[in-house]
Amino acid sequence: MRDGTMIPLYDEYLVITSDNSGGIGEKEHDIVNVPYDVLSYFAFRVAVMENIAHGATPLSVVLHNFCGGAKWEEFVSGIERGKRELGMNELTITGSSETNMPLLQSALGVVVIGRKRRNELPEVSLNNGIRFAVIGKPLVGEEVVNEPNAIAPLDLFRWVSEQEDVRAVLPVGSKGILYELNELLSDDEVMDEQVMVDLDVHKSSGPSTCFIVAYGEEIEEQLRERAGGLLHVVEIERGQARA
Repeated sequence: MRDGTMIPLYDEYLVITSDNSGGIGEKEHDIVNVPYDVLSYFAFRVAVMENIAHGATPLSVVLHNFCGGAKWEEFVSGIERGKRELGMNELTITGSSETNMPLLQSALGVVVIGRKRRNELPEVSLNNGIRFAVIGKPLVGEEVVNEPNAIAPLDLFRWVSEQEDVRAVLPVGSKGILYELNELLSDDEVMDEQVMVDLDVHKSSGPSTCFIVAYGEEIEEQLRERAGGLLHVVEIERGQARA
């Protein structure tokens, strides 16, 4: 199972993915204080990574701004940054701003709409020789601002997703690595004691600061070269997995 919705449209499928943020931004009562372009960048990051993980080509971004019309361009600036990193400058941006009711805290929603040819997602099993790794580190809140070098770059995510020997990619969200790993697996369920990796498998990855990759042995050396210290190989004790 993946986050997002696929809608049939003639011989293609629309893929709709989204993310939202609340209490993060520039207002006095926000819990985490960051510039609005940073906020929109990371919200876009989550939605677009999930869209690509579905095998879709992103087409458009819909921005829901609850911080006032004067902040619109700042939000657009953050999304433009993400577009440049992905090399997807053709992505259009539309949306709306709440200008009638001022809120005490910042709030933002981002939707990414993409398309793909087929409805199927690749099946990933512990029994088909697939290897697993996490690229990046799970971070949340102010950690995202304080540890930028531990965050998986968007251009790296796109490169990994396009490799022939990569079976699947899946961004890690607030429920952590173990949860997303089980979402990725088709028939198996693994417990935390089976998973060996030098990261906390339960920690929130906030705005998808890391992602899981399922891959064939042939590409492991290339992954190591491209990801460097961001690559964390995941070992799974397969004998104990529950079907």
